Amino acid sequence: MSIPLLILIDSVQDYLPSIEERGFRAIFAPTAEARAQAIRDHASEIRVVLTRGATGFRADEMAALPKLELVCSLGVGHENIDLAAAAARGIAVTNGPGANAVSVADHAMALLLGAARHLPQADAWVRQGHWSGFMGPQITGKRLGILGLGTIGLEIARRGANGFDMSVGYYSRRARPESGYTYFDSPRALAAASDFLVVATPGGAGTRHLVDAGVLEALGPDGYLVNIARGSVVDTQALIDALAQRRIAGAGLDVVDGEPRIPDALKQLDNVVLTPHSAGRSPEAVAATVALFLDNATAHFAGRPVLTPVRDAQAQAA
Repeated sequence: MSIPLLILIDSVQDYLPSIEERGFRAIFAPTAEARAQAIRDHASEIRVVLTRGATGFRADEMAALPKLELVCSLGVGHENIDLAAAAARGIAVTNGPGANAVSVADHAMALLLGAARHLPQADAWVRQGHWSGFMGPQITGKRLGILGLGTIGLEIARRGANGFDMSVGYYSRRARPESGYTYFDSPRALAAASDFLVVATPGGAGTRHLVDAGVLEALGPDGYLVNIARGSVVDTQALIDALAQRRIAGAGLDVVDGEPRIPDALKQLDNVVLTPHSAGRSPEAVAATVALFLDNATAHFAGRPVLTPVRDAQAQAA
């Protein structure tokens, strides 16, 4: 008999046959309305939930599912999954560290280049029948700062250092001297020493507004901010003010706090490039994250340890 699986994200729709071939019966509910309906209709069946960090899974939803054993986040993030509620119920929680890191790092560099070289604006200008040059700084040889030197941060650092001969600095919860990159002891110190500041930290309360008005001031009028992490890490109003007043040169954002609702003031600015939280959505990345989810779920229901448990959930259960 197949295992009932509640899927809360739309990016895996093409993989439903593969998921079902591995012994799971997919209950596909990628919208808020479908999610609530699926929980009502299948409360007594669902044993595993597939979500992502931004989409999350709440304590009240867990409480409504008496047979729930496993919650899996497709990507590395798990900030909106209630880990305390999961631990209290003995529900295992997994995530997908590293599975989409290459795709996210590629996208970070695309945003960096797009913002600095004004690529969306130049494209629109040509399509409107114009043909005059846009000017933006070169990337090669500049200073790259990375907030969060995890798997994704390291991938971004390699691209900057090896592809663009950039000097790389970073701020992280702990220094990583083995990386060979320069450690700074605060986000503000890192920003002051960067031409391009890329946010690659986890989300959650511990990193909320890590990039504030002071960090943006330190980045300065020639600096660019790129965020492929979580919108909550950046103080959105402070960023809008800094961009509007040209206290930083520009920004490339794949995530915005409160998404998918984006402030009109941000959309109206001509020195920001916006993408719809799509950095990890390459075919290769989705395939890798789905494969890791299936390996985790298969291991759990075979009575084996999961491959990538969320450590916070383990700590709360201990």
